Amino acid sequence: MNFLVLVATSVATYALFSLGLNLQWGFTGLINFGHVAFMAIGAYTTVLLSMAGVPLILAAIVGAILAALLGLLIGLSTLRLREDYLAIVTIGVSELVRLVAQNEEWLTKGSFGVQGYPLPLSNSVGLMILSVLTVALVFWLLERLVRSPWGRVLKAIREDEQIPKALGKNIFWYKLQAFMLGGAIAGIAGSFNAWYLTTVYPNNFEPLITFNAWTIVVLGGAGNNVGTLIGAVLFSTYYEITRFVLPAIIPLDTARLAAFRIMIIGLILIILMMWRPQGMLGKKEELTLGR
Repeated sequence: MNFLVLVATSVATYALFSLGLNLQWGFTGLINFGHVAFMAIGAYTTVLLSMAGVPLILAAIVGAILAALLGLLIGLSTLRLREDYLAIVTIGVSELVRLVAQNEEWLTKGSFGVQGYPLPLSNSVGLMILSVLTVALVFWLLERLVRSPWGRVLKAIREDEQIPKALGKNIFWYKLQAFMLGGAIAGIAGSFNAWYLTTVYPNNFEPLITFNAWTIVVLGGAGNNVGTLIGAVLFSTYYEITRFVLPAIIPLDTARLAAFRIMIIGLILIILMMWRPQGMLGKKEELTLGR
C-alpha cells in the first residue's frame, strides 16, 4: 500500500512538472533545458516561507509566482533570440539557481538541506490525494487554454511564427505568457516535490531532472497533455519499481545501477523514436525538433 502511494505521488509530481514543459515546448516550441530551475524556486520558496509561519497554500502560491517571475526575467532577455540561445540560457540559469541554493547557507542551509518544515497533511495518503487533485485541476485548465484562441495562437507560433505575426499577433508576448505559465506550474510541482521528499537539497535540482521531464513529454507525445500524463505514469512507475527490483537481480553497486536505469530509458527512447518519432499520442506533422 505504501509503495503504491509513493508511486502515485511521484507520478503526480512528475506529471505537473512535465505539463509545464509541454506547454512551453509541446504547444509553443520553446526549447527549455533548464526547467528544473522553476521547480527549485517553487520548492525553496514554499518550505522557507512555511517555516516562517506563512500558511502552506499561500507559500505554494508565492512559490509559483516567483517561478513565473523567473520565467519573465529569462523570457525578456532570450525569447527574441533564436531557439538554441534560449536552450543554452535556460540550462545555465538552472545551474545558477542550484549553485546559489548550495552556497547561500544562511538562507538554504546549503548542502545540508532544509528539513523539518511543515507538511500539508499528516500522512502520505492525504498528500497523494492532494497531488492527484492538483494534477487534475491543472490538466483541466490547460486543456481549456490550449483549445481556446490563445492556445491556437501558441500552436501557430510553434508551426511558423511568421503567420500569426502577419495576422497582427504579438508573438513575443504570447511566448512570454506560455513561458511564465509553464514555469509557474513547475513551481507548484516543486512544492509537491518538497512535501513528498520531506527534505530539500540543492542536488534534488540537477539538470537530469529537466531531462526526465523531456523524456516524459517525448514519450507521451509533444503537444498532447493526455500523452504527458501517460508518459509520467510510465516513467515514474519504471523509475520507482526498478529502484527496488534491480538491486535484487543485478549485482552492481548503487552508482552503476543508477546509470544502468538511465541507459535503459535511453534505449527505450531510441526504439520509440525509430518506431514513432512523434511519441505515443503525438502527431508527426506537429514535431518541432529536427526541422
